[in-house]
Amino acid sequence: MATAVSANKAELLAIADSVAKEKLIDKAIVVEALEEAIQRAAKTRYGAENDIRAKLDPNSGDLRLWRVVEVVEAVDDYFKQVSVKDAQKLQAGAVVGDYIVDPLPPIEFGRIQAQASKQIIFQKVRDAERERQFEEFKDRVGEIITGVVKRVEFGHVVVDLGRAEGVIRRDAQIPREVVRVNDRIRSLILKVVRENRGPQIFLSRAHPDFMKKLFAQEVPEIYDGIIEIKAAARDPGSRAKIGVISHDSSIDPVGACVGMKGSRVQAVVQEMQGEKIDIIPWSPDTATFVVNALQPASVSRVVLDEEEDRIEVVVPDDQLSLAIGRRGQNVRLASQLTGKAIDILTEDDASEKRQREFLERSEMFQKELDVDETLAQLLVAEGFGALEEVAYVEADEIAGIEGFDEELAAELQSRAQEALERREAAAREERKALGVEDALIDMPYLTEPMLVTLGKAGIRTLDDLADLATDELVQKKRIEPRRRQETSNRPEDKGGVLAEYGLSDEQGNEIIMAARAHWFEDEPAPAEPAAETGEDANAETSQ
Repeated sequence: MATAVSANKAELLAIADSVAKEKLIDKAIVVEALEEAIQRAAKTRYGAENDIRAKLDPNSGDLRLWRVVEVVEAVDDYFKQVSVKDAQKLQAGAVVGDYIVDPLPPIEFGRIQAQASKQIIFQKVRDAERERQFEEFKDRVGEIITGVVKRVEFGHVVVDLGRAEGVIRRDAQIPREVVRVNDRIRSLILKVVRENRGPQIFLSRAHPDFMKKLFAQEVPEIYDGIIEIKAAARDPGSRAKIGVISHDSSIDPVGACVGMKGSRVQAVVQEMQGEKIDIIPWSPDTATFVVNALQPASVSRVVLDEEEDRIEVVVPDDQLSLAIGRRGQNVRLASQLTGKAIDILTEDDASEKRQREFLERSEMFQKELDVDETLAQLLVAEGFGALEEVAYVEADEIAGIEGFDEELAAELQSRAQEALERREAAAREERKALGVEDALIDMPYLTEPMLVTLGKAGIRTLDDLADLATDELVQKKRIEPRRRQETSNRPEDKGGVLAEYGLSDEQGNEIIMAARAHWFEDEPAPAEPAAETGEDANAETSQ
C-alpha cells in the first residue's frame, strides 16, 4: 500500500479497484481514503495551517491538489487568507468574502509520508469493512447461520462466518457439547451490536428460537406457515417442549413435526445433541394447554387464579413425580411454555387446601360479621371469600341464598362495611405509629393497608416513594413453578413492595409521578418585568 500514494495514475486506480474487491467495500471509500492520505502528506509538505484539498478522478486517475483561501481587505492569516490584489492573479473578479482556489504543484512522497498515508488508508478501509459487516448482519437477527469454529477462548466459541466473526458465549452453548477448532457449527444470530472495534455478533445454540428455526428447516409446513410454533421452552441439552397449531384442519401438527418414523424430529434432536423434544398441540384455552404441556403426566383438574397469575394443577398421587419431573424439569418447562406459574398438588393436597381455606374464611366471617358458624359457612359455600365482596355486591345476590332474605342481606352488608371501616381505622393508627406521612394518603390508589405495607418497608415520605421505580413498587412476584407444599418466603419469590395488592404498572407509574409532583412545585416561576405606567414614572421624577 506504500506504493499506492507514489504510483502513477493507472496504478492508483488499479490499487483502488483491487482493495475494494478484496474487502467487499465501495470503491469510492478507497478513493476517499487515498485523497485524505494525499491531503495529509501535502499539509506536511506545505504546512499544516493550510486548508489543502485533493481530488482523485475515479475514472481517469488524474490528481488535483489545491489550497482554499479567503479574499480579505487586510490579511491576518497568510496561510488561509489573500488580499484582493493578489486574488485577482488567481481568479479575475474576486471580491472580499470569496473563497478561491490556489493550485499547488504535485508533491513527492518520502518514506515517512508514504507510511503515514498507508496507515490512513488502512484505517479507512477497516472502518468501511466494519460498517459493511454491521449492515450485512444487523437485519439477519433470528436467522440460523453456519460457520467454522475458529478458536475457543475461556469457554466462549469464536465462529468464522466468512465475512465476519461471531461468538457463542458459554451460557448460549448446549451444556456438555464438545466443540473443536475447524468444526462446522450451526447457530442462531441472537444479537448484533455496533462497537468501536467492529460489530459484535452474538450467536446461540441454547435459545428456544434456535429450535424453532431448526423445525422450520426440517418441516415444510412450518416454513410455509401452515403449521405455527406458538410457544417453545428448553432445558438445553436435556429436554424441550414446543406448542404447535395447524391452520389447516386436514393436517395434524404433531404428526407433521414428528415426520415419517420420526425422521423430522430426529434431525432436530441430533443437531441439539440428543435433546428430547415433547411436541404438544397448542390450545387457546389455558387450562387445556396446561394439561397438554404437562404430558406425559395425566391431570385430574386445573384451577386458574387470574389475580395471582398462577395455575393450580391437581394430579393423582401416582402421577405426582411424573408431573414434576426430574429436578422439577417437566413442570418448569410447562410453566415457561404457558407463561404461567404452575402449582402441582395431589388429590389429598387439594382437598386439604380447600378445607383449610373454607375454615379460614368461615372463621373470618364469624369474627368480622359477628354471625354464627352455619351462616358464615353458607356465605363461603356460595363463593364469598372477602369482606369487600359481601359489602359491595348487589344485595340480591346475598338475599338469593337459600334461607336468607333482604333484611338479613342488608344487615350483613352493613356489618361488612363497618368491619372494613374498623380495618381502615386500625391500619391508620398503625400507619401513624410507623411514621408514614399524611401526604401519602393523597396519592392515587393507595389505601391505609397499603401505606402500612410501605411503612414497614421503610417508605415513609413522599421523597421515599418518589425515589422508587415502577417495578420496585408494583412488580408481581416472579413466576416459579413449584409444589404447594414447598412454598416458603423465599427471596426470589418477592416482587415489588405492593405486589400483593395487584396494582398494574400503569397505576404504579401514576402513583410515583404523583409523588414526584412536589419536586417541580419548588421551582421558581420566571419573573415577568413590571411595566411602568406614566403616572409612576412622573411620581418618581418629582421625588
